[in-house]
Amino acid sequence: MDWGFNNSYSNQSLKVDMDPKSLGAMSAAVIPQIDPADIGLGPIEKGSAVHNTKPRKKTMTSVYLKYFETVMDGKSRRCKFCGQSYSIATATGNLGRHLSNRHPGYDKMGECSTSPAPQPVTIAKKSQLPTKSPAVEVDHLNWLLVKWLLVASLPSSTLAERWLANTFKFLNPSFELWNVEKFHKVLHEVFRSMQETVRLTLEQVSSKVSITLDSWTSYQQINYMSISCQWIDESWSFQNVLLDVCHIPSPCESSDIYYVLLKVLRLYNLETKILSCTLKGDMDSQKLSNLFCVPCAAFTLNSIVTDGLRSTEHVIIKIREFVMELNSSPEMSEDFVQFTTAYHEGNWQFPLDASSRWSGNYQMLDIARKAGKSMETVVRKHEEQLGRRLLLNTAEKNVVNIMHKYFEPFYKTINDMCMSKLLTVGMALFFMDHISETILACKDSRQTPEWLKKAAEDMYAKAQYYSNQVCNAFIYMTAVLDPRIKVELIPEYLNLKSYMEEARNHFIRNYSAPYFSSVGNSYTTQDPEDRGNASFAEEIARKKRRATMSSTTDELTQYLSEPPVPMQTDVLDWWKVNSSRYPRLSLMARDFLAVQSTVSLPEHIFCAKGNEIDRQRSSIPQHDTQALLCVNSWMQNGIKLKHKSTEIDCERIVELQVASATESSSRRFDKKQVL
Repeated sequence: MDWGFNNSYSNQSLKVDMDPKSLGAMSAAVIPQIDPADIGLGPIEKGSAVHNTKPRKKTMTSVYLKYFETVMDGKSRRCKFCGQSYSIATATGNLGRHLSNRHPGYDKMGECSTSPAPQPVTIAKKSQLPTKSPAVEVDHLNWLLVKWLLVASLPSSTLAERWLANTFKFLNPSFELWNVEKFHKVLHEVFRSMQETVRLTLEQVSSKVSITLDSWTSYQQINYMSISCQWIDESWSFQNVLLDVCHIPSPCESSDIYYVLLKVLRLYNLETKILSCTLKGDMDSQKLSNLFCVPCAAFTLNSIVTDGLRSTEHVIIKIREFVMELNSSPEMSEDFVQFTTAYHEGNWQFPLDASSRWSGNYQMLDIARKAGKSMETVVRKHEEQLGRRLLLNTAEKNVVNIMHKYFEPFYKTINDMCMSKLLTVGMALFFMDHISETILACKDSRQTPEWLKKAAEDMYAKAQYYSNQVCNAFIYMTAVLDPRIKVELIPEYLNLKSYMEEARNHFIRNYSAPYFSSVGNSYTTQDPEDRGNASFAEEIARKKRRATMSSTTDELTQYLSEPPVPMQTDVLDWWKVNSSRYPRLSLMARDFLAVQSTVSLPEHIFCAKGNEIDRQRSSIPQHDTQALLCVNSWMQNGIKLKHKSTEIDCERIVELQVASATESSSRRFDKKQVL
């Protein structure tokens, strides 16, 4: 059974590319700061060289108070990290305990400052300021490194690289990195802390949620599955959060996947909230009797176009080799730009997409079709370097023209899918139906070459299989709730009267229930002697139920009676505005529009960015995969980096360090002026 696990991989060497801003902040933290006052030196008088003055002992107040700011009323102090306020009269010991409990590391720096080590004898000259290595806040710099690892999705073993440690030793010999074991432990503690935040967030979701399952194989030949959760909140904003990344034992049977999925759903208490599951492969429907399975439209379409391009693969490879030469040679690329301008063969932005994804394959056809003369001229000009092997013959040029014309509707369709803000199931069906019609027209045309007809037959078989998978009442309900689609634009094979009736029944049964249950429960505890009154009350209740059923049915009827809105309409904005017109139907729309048509963003499947994602996640070792990928995704969703009960604000750490360095530099400048 094909679950989309990719068994081909390439070993990628991990490069430590530190973000310049982060590196600058780290350098500011570890480069020695020069401050004569801090090391106990008094004013340097002319002619004096040696000072043995005992360093002045700093008080604990001066150490802890720099992490607190006095508020405007002058009656309290506020922590610069978390905003916790204390009375201005609070003892500094209490402030120290606050730092110890809420912001570990600051209190330790305080202890070091109040009990300084003996200072060596320092020789100072008028032209040379005394130097010292300040008390480096080690935990802060290590936390910045943790943030770097997470953002770059680098394994904790990266920090075992000797020259990385040597770099920091060069900046400050007293600095010590956490060892790899410590980083690994902290990383997994962060994962558990943030996972609890995600769990608490999901407990507040009032609507149904949907999930998507993506899969891949690592360089260690380990199969992984990511589980993400989607819903639409009460303000009609789409929400998406990664739940977990799990190892799937070989041979990745449906039972294995179901077991792992169920374990994650129970962890987040989502068993009763799940409406649907979108995935690449098939899952045993008997195991998921209460869960609707949706096939990934983008994965299916990508498989379809791959089949179509297979017959021209040798031509595309030749064009790709030429494009890669252009990208690597400024001279050739400049010649290509000049020739395309002279021959009026379009404007081309470098580097050109030479990826093996759909976007790169189609660009190969596009270049050979639209800039064929320029391509041939460049090859002939650089014949010594390129040879004549990259010149396309007449038959190959003919193949390029035929395939470019055939795949142009695919290109436009996929481009619209990638540009969609929210690719609903209804829109995915609309696009896939258009693709099926395009393939069928090619397959049945007398002008189509036999080699292309054979490819079209394979493509059409996959398109039909997708149509059969989505032909059910659940998909029908999901599609018609897109106001751009409704009944008018759903595929013909899905527009069945039985599906409409089932949609109405589901709407009445599930989205009028709150009122019905409240009416029914009102009369369940009456005494036997009140049965006469109860029977009359029951008659009234029946009338109210019939009225409610008529009202709710009218919502659906009225909605479907109106024509579809324009394609450029934002679906969620439309429902937000019209929810007052359809108070019950809008609840159903919130649930069903969260159902995903693809397991990931279409651009990650069709475009070169997908290669970057695959390389990144497949190169992470097993012991770091879950924590790195989950925490990275959570931070991108705006969830704060958290270690146990403490939020780690790396941006604030950098701000404080820069402010401290600026203040220290200012003091040194003032002292230099005195000298």
